[in-house]
Amino acid sequence: MLTALSALAVALVTAAGGILTTIVGRRQPWRPHTAERRDDFTAVTNKLGEHITRLERRVDEQEADAERDRQQLSAQDVTLRYMTGWLRVLVQHIRAAGSEPPPPPEPVPEHVRTYLHDVGL
Repeated sequence: MLTALSALAVALVTAAGGILTTIVGRRQPWRPHTAERRDDFTAVTNKLGEHITRLERRVDEQEADAERDRQQLSAQDVTLRYMTGWLRVLVQHIRAAGSEPPPPPEPVPEHVRTYLHDVGL
C-alpha cells in the first residue's frame, strides 16, 4: 500500500511539473508569437527590398558615369592623336625649311616621352 501511495505522489508531482512547464514555456518573452514572427518577416523583407532598390539605383548611376567617362576618354584620345599628328607635320615643315624646332617650354615628363617618340621631341 505504501508503494501505491508513493507512486501516486510521484505521478501527481510529475503532472504538476508538466503543467507548470507548459505554462512557463508559453509566457517566455523571447519567444515571439506566430503573428509577431510574420510581422518581423514582412518588415525584414520590406527593408531588404528597399536596400536592393537603392543598390540597383547606385549601379545604374555608376554605369552611366562609366559610360560618360568612356566617351570623354575617347574624345580626349582623338584630340591627342590629332594634336600629335599636327605637331609632327609642323616639326617636319620646320626641318624641311632648314631650321630646328624650338625645345618644349618645360622638360617633358618621362611617362609622356613614350607617346611623343614619333614626333621627334
